[in-house]
Amino acid sequence: MIFNLEGLTVYFPYEYLYPEQYRYMLELKRALDAKGHGCLEMPTGTGKTITCLSLITSYQLQNPECGKLIYCTRTVPEMEKVLAELRNLQAYREKHVGKASQIMALGLSSRKNMCIHPKVADEGSRESVDARCRRLTASWVRDKHMAALANEEEAPENAPELCEFFEDYEKEGPNAILPPGVYTLADLRDFGRKKGWCPYFLARHMITYANVVVYNYQYLLDPKVANMVSRELERECVVVFDEAHNIDNVCIEALSVNLRQQTLDGASRNIAQLTQRIEHVKAHDERRLREEYTRLVNGLAQQGVLDRARSDQLIANPVISEDILREAVPGNIRRAEHFIAFLRRFVEYLKQRMRGGSVEQETPIAFLAHLQQTAAIDGKTLKFCYDRITSLLKTLEVVDTDDFSAISLICDFATLVGTYEKGFALILEPYDERYPNIPDPVFQLTCLDASYAIAPVFDKFNSVFITSGTLSPINLYPQLLGFKPVCSAALDMTLTRECLCPMVITRGADQQMVSTKFDMRDDPGVIQNYGRVLIDLCSCVPDGIVAFFVSYSYMEQIVSKWHETGVLQQVMRRKLVFLETQDVVETSLALDNYRRACNCGRGAVFLSVARGKIAEGIDFDRHYGRAVIMYGVPYQYTLSRILRARLEYLRETFQIKEADFLSFDAVRQAAQCVGRVIRSKADYGLMVFCDKRYNSHDKRGKLPKWITSHLHEQQLNLSTDMAVAIARQFMRDMAQPYDRAGQMGKSLLDQNSVNAMAAAAGFGPPTIGPPPPPGGGG
Repeated sequence: MIFNLEGLTVYFPYEYLYPEQYRYMLELKRALDAKGHGCLEMPTGTGKTITCLSLITSYQLQNPECGKLIYCTRTVPEMEKVLAELRNLQAYREKHVGKASQIMALGLSSRKNMCIHPKVADEGSRESVDARCRRLTASWVRDKHMAALANEEEAPENAPELCEFFEDYEKEGPNAILPPGVYTLADLRDFGRKKGWCPYFLARHMITYANVVVYNYQYLLDPKVANMVSRELERECVVVFDEAHNIDNVCIEALSVNLRQQTLDGASRNIAQLTQRIEHVKAHDERRLREEYTRLVNGLAQQGVLDRARSDQLIANPVISEDILREAVPGNIRRAEHFIAFLRRFVEYLKQRMRGGSVEQETPIAFLAHLQQTAAIDGKTLKFCYDRITSLLKTLEVVDTDDFSAISLICDFATLVGTYEKGFALILEPYDERYPNIPDPVFQLTCLDASYAIAPVFDKFNSVFITSGTLSPINLYPQLLGFKPVCSAALDMTLTRECLCPMVITRGADQQMVSTKFDMRDDPGVIQNYGRVLIDLCSCVPDGIVAFFVSYSYMEQIVSKWHETGVLQQVMRRKLVFLETQDVVETSLALDNYRRACNCGRGAVFLSVARGKIAEGIDFDRHYGRAVIMYGVPYQYTLSRILRARLEYLRETFQIKEADFLSFDAVRQAAQCVGRVIRSKADYGLMVFCDKRYNSHDKRGKLPKWITSHLHEQQLNLSTDMAVAIARQFMRDMAQPYDRAGQMGKSLLDQNSVNAMAAAAGFGPPTIGPPPPPGGGG
């Protein structure tokens, strides 16, 4: 379908368009025209990804001054899904416009997901793959290799090993480019094998030329990664954060550091290793240390000691501020041996703090004052630690950065605590509250303000969009992330049949109230009524049912009780039962068997946990999920000191009440869980909220509009037997043949309907093809 949207020719690769997709495109276009940011909620299963891609790539085609699209996802499977949609769209555009519409689009991930070197790719963990790669590609390793080959007396086999894929890529120089097209990670690996080039460094290089780049949130939000990968992106880029309902938590994690006793012990070992290396370099090649000292005297940025663009950049600064780069490194840490002595003193101070037997909480200012008083360490010096360790590791020609992760983490901690006065808290917990007799101290530097990590993104780029199926209440996100959107909308789902049926069960058939509130969760009556809900729904809902609990411990407790009381046996007469565990492999196997049980008609129940892997990334479309049960309200652990510090900060800084934020966070997780059940308008499913608290407007009002618009009065405050009666009727109605023709003009728009809407708005037929070059032809 090709249509005119307020003067923009939009290429949409499907025959029909949903009305909410049309409204979503309108909001996007107006924000792009205004060069502003946006916050958009669109119901799950209504084609958010292809809508976003169609509009923005069409906008790029018609407005060449528009920069590249940076599409951020949370997981690699989501990235692959986006690129598959984009490939479909690109094939459609080329069919109608020809080669003038060709684009370059690619996905970028870690070396672990992209490496094709047989020895490196088999390393296992991401960190070990990174370290092994640097061992083969670092500039000084390559220099040593060339020097060994040039030395006729030395045997060639004694030369350091290099990566042939990286070497072949480097030999090509500027000619190492990808032809236009859409490249998934698998495509890049195949292309790399075919050409003999390293796909990871090729993809990093091609970001400059690409029209669309798809990668993980961390490549923009985590400054350690963003400084290396996303530094050269131009201001005109359009950034989209998809599935961004938890983006505030991602931002906070990017700037938080936890130190344990093992970290400090590892840092002490690293300091001893670095001391030995410094002595060795002093004895054999002191010139390197002298040159580094000279560079540091003259400042970091001016002398290029921290060249962010270098491919062998080991680690990058965890602080967003550019101020550090404009200052000279303090004199007391310029010499390598002085810096090591400084780190040794700082690590000893942290060890001494960890020996304390009581819980401590303080601000960065209080921490720095105590540090100055106890260890005579200046706070200003701390903020240079990360860049100083980077410089030292490069000078000492260290490639196994994995071995020095402990001291890097200490320097990360030091730099953050030395830079930020507000928006952070330091919390020392000497033991885990669940095991108070086992010492397990942890020193946590936690970021309390999500806007710190994302502010550079909003400042740098003209248009940044936060989008998801569950962003309600939508006005809270601009507050939490510190930006002013030019468009903010929560779109409803247009339906000709009620294919989703949310309901709130507040009591069992015996009229006893049900809830996972602390004072009720262990009540045998509540546990039995929860079991009854599952048994009765299994008797009237075909195929798959997914049940979510508030935590792993509560799920284990309930399942154990159900086993003792015979509830599980009754469920298994009708459906097989599978569980999510904290082991990823076990969970994947259980999920695979769950799908097989649904496929063969046996039916199955999957017991899962809110905030877990299943709740965040797995879709239960069609017969894999005909009902979702949310047992309880998935609040965070409210006794967590980190959470309490953040709540206090939100109250003082943004005037957001603690109860409001906790409810908002819990309900967005519940909405994310129940949203797994419906993935298109032809799909259908029950959404069962099992807790009396969902009946209050405070909780219900925070659910997305596309759910609450179908939550009618007769579906509230239900007992188990009433809910089962509604479920039976709903399943009977959904079993009738699906009339697609009846949707035309209402929940489905064809080409004529869209053209009529454009004409009503005063716009003519679309102009196919790119715009003529400025100045026109003669």
